[in-house]
Amino acid sequence: MSTPTPSRYPAPEIKDLPDDIRAKVLEVQEKAGFVPNVFLAFARRPAEWRAFFAYHDALMVPESVGRDSGLTKGEREMIVTTTSAANHCLYCVVAHGAILRIYEKNPLVADQVAINHRKADISPRQRAMLDFALKVCNQSHEVEDADFAALHAHGFNDEDIWDIAAITAFFGLSNRMASFSGMMPNPEFYLMGRAPKAKPAA
Repeated sequence: MSTPTPSRYPAPEIKDLPDDIRAKVLEVQEKAGFVPNVFLAFARRPAEWRAFFAYHDALMVPESVGRDSGLTKGEREMIVTTTSAANHCLYCVVAHGAILRIYEKNPLVADQVAINHRKADISPRQRAMLDFALKVCNQSHEVEDADFAALHAHGFNDEDIWDIAAITAFFGLSNRMASFSGMMPNPEFYLMGRAPKAKPAA
């Protein structure tokens, strides 16, 4: 079994991070039980870390900036997993696929949407959402009014459509940064959400 290629850029030590970034990293570590590699990989440039995660949170946790979204948490992760697969980003497919499985309580869905969302066990609404996300991912210059009409027919409004496109575009940046830098998924991600947690004995 080959050893995964390490990141091309050594990550800083948590103790060496600026106070605000260190506090956030430790908060994530306490909640997840580990530090996702992206948090340390981007921390080598603190200003970019802050900008990246501010935009990430504005899109993926809209309530943190006082905004509602017509997309569920699971749908946002579906967009990330599907478009990251189109961009061949190992880190984001594995990491966000894990989060998707947990949000949807479905151990199959991440693999399905990463390989072929048209055959995935998702709703027609979600299929239309991912059709559009992949068009933004691969042919954004071809988006036209008919694409909006197709989404409107499934109950998406124009702000929802902005969300779909913005999440796709933001993670297009993330995908490319992760891939060029050699960022590898944490081993913990691979098993998350794959099997239901055992219920405690009565």
